[in-house]
Amino acid sequence: MLIANYTGGSVAVYPIGGDGDLKANTSFIQHTGSSVNKSRQGEPHAHSINLDPENRFAVVADLGLDKVFVYRFDSRNGNLAPNDPPFAALAPGSGPRHFAFHPNGKNAYAINEILSTATAFSWAGDTGMLTELQTVPTLPNGPVPGNSTAEIQVHPSGKFVYGSNRGQNTIAVFSVDANGNLTHVENESTRGKTPRNFGIEPGGKYLVAANQDSDTLAVFKIDQKTGALDPVGQTVSAPKPVCVKFLSK
Repeated sequence: MLIANYTGGSVAVYPIGGDGDLKANTSFIQHTGSSVNKSRQGEPHAHSINLDPENRFAVVADLGLDKVFVYRFDSRNGNLAPNDPPFAALAPGSGPRHFAFHPNGKNAYAINEILSTATAFSWAGDTGMLTELQTVPTLPNGPVPGNSTAEIQVHPSGKFVYGSNRGQNTIAVFSVDANGNLTHVENESTRGKTPRNFGIEPGGKYLVAANQDSDTLAVFKIDQKTGALDPVGQTVSAPKPVCVKFLSK
């Protein structure tokens, strides 16, 4: 089990025993430093950790440092070691929060909480190198007071990328070109408040948005040609929903 510790600004790996119990950590790495937004970035804040499709690298978005770290991952011994280069640096004040790999194994994306942007990368799976391609706003019509981004996911087809805006209360929809670059399609209201998270069902037909501060889940049908979202029926009550996951049968 790989975890990112937001408040402490660290990452760790814990082996899982035969009964599902957690053993002593086999790797612990403490991030250090700060960035330009002193109210949010006075110290490291490791916000997410993702394994690459080959389980060779772990990628960590650190909101406090404006860096996306890459660690070599030893899946046999559960060890993390800094890659070379050890990170991709983003624009000062960005606040990278979550990260997602493209199914083509050649691209990846980060959503930046503080500046309300999304960054497209090329990904070299053999070396673990991230190279920034572009950074685009998740609010194409201009800033919204109090907005911050949260989740980012790639559609199973690889043709679209989705990111949530808390404040504007929308899902930003982007199409993906052959190089992995993003083009804005639309911003669709989540029919609620504070979409902290959302999930795309494995077949890629529907997206479920979790509106944390209106206690609702909203379901959208995904247009398979454009990626646009079309609300389906009524919202569903759920207390403070903050994460959506689909279970395989």
